[in-house]
Amino acid sequence: MTATTMLRRLLAAETLFYALVARWLCGLDWPATAILFVVVAMALGGRACVIFTTYAWAHRYRSPVPPDQRVGALGFLRMALAEYVAFIALFSVVQPFERSFLGADRLAPNRPGRPPVLLVHGYQCNRGFWRWQRRRLEQAGWTVATVNLNPVFAAIDDYAARLRERIEEVCAATGADRVVLVGHSMGGLAARAYLRAHGTARIARLVTLGSPHHGSRLALLGPGANARQMEPASPWLAALNAPNAVPLPAATVAAMSPYDNYVMPQDSAVLDGARNVAIGAVGHLAMAFSPAVTQFLLAELAGASE
Repeated sequence: MTATTMLRRLLAAETLFYALVARWLCGLDWPATAILFVVVAMALGGRACVIFTTYAWAHRYRSPVPPDQRVGALGFLRMALAEYVAFIALFSVVQPFERSFLGADRLAPNRPGRPPVLLVHGYQCNRGFWRWQRRRLEQAGWTVATVNLNPVFAAIDDYAARLRERIEEVCAATGADRVVLVGHSMGGLAARAYLRAHGTARIARLVTLGSPHHGSRLALLGPGANARQMEPASPWLAALNAPNAVPLPAATVAAMSPYDNYVMPQDSAVLDGARNVAIGAVGHLAMAFSPAVTQFLLAELAGASE
C-alpha cells in the first residue's frame, strides 16, 4: 500500500464516522450548528491529542537542550501550535492528494556548479511533504526532484532500490553526474541505506533533517518493518551504524531540533562522521514549512555548489 492510498482511506473512514455521529445527533433533534460544532471539535481535538502525545513522549525521553537553544513557555506553545497546524496540513490536506498539490517535478538541464536536489520524505509520508520547501528551493534557482517511497511499511533497505532508480532518472533528465540528497526523518535512513548499497559516486552531498540515526522511542508505537528497524538498538540500526558500514559524502551534515517531538531522544539525530547542526526550536513535521529550515538548506546547497 502507498502512503497516499493509506491516508485517503483514513480520511474516508474518519468522514464516515463523523457522518454517523452527525446522523445520531440529528436523531436527538440537535440543531445543525451544534452538530457542526461537535464534529469539528472532534476532528480538531483528535489531532491535538496526537500532537500532545508526541510531545509528552518527547519530554519523557528528552535529551538535554543546549542553553542557547532553550525557549520559554510562550516559545514552546508557538512551536507546538506550528506543529499542530503542520500535522493537519500534511496528513489531512496535502499528502492524501499530493499529485494535485505538487504535480510533476520540473527537471531542467543542470546548471554548472548546481547539482539537482532530491528530497526524500519520511515514515508514513509521501512527496507531498515537500510542497513548500520544494517551491522555496526552486525560487532560489535550484532544480528539485522528489520521490515516493513505497510500500508505506516496507523495510528501509527496500527503498534503496527506488532511490537508485530515481537518482538515475534525475541525472538522465538534467544531465548531471551527481545529486544532493536531502532526507527528512526516515528519509535520511533510506539515503544511508542507498549509500551502503551503491556508494557515493552519484551523491554530491547528504543532508539529513531530524533523522533517527540511533532510533526513536516513538517507533515502538508504529506498524511496519521500517518502524521495527527505527527502534533504538535495533539490529538493523546497529549494522547501519557499524564503523565503515556506510560511506558518506565528504560534506555530509545532520540537522536536529532539540525539541523534536518524533525523534526521541533528540540527540538520536546525531550522525557519526557528519557535521551535526542544531537548527533551533522547530517541531518534526513543521520542518516542512519552517523558514529556518529553508535558510539552512540554502546555506548547505550553496556549499554544494562551491
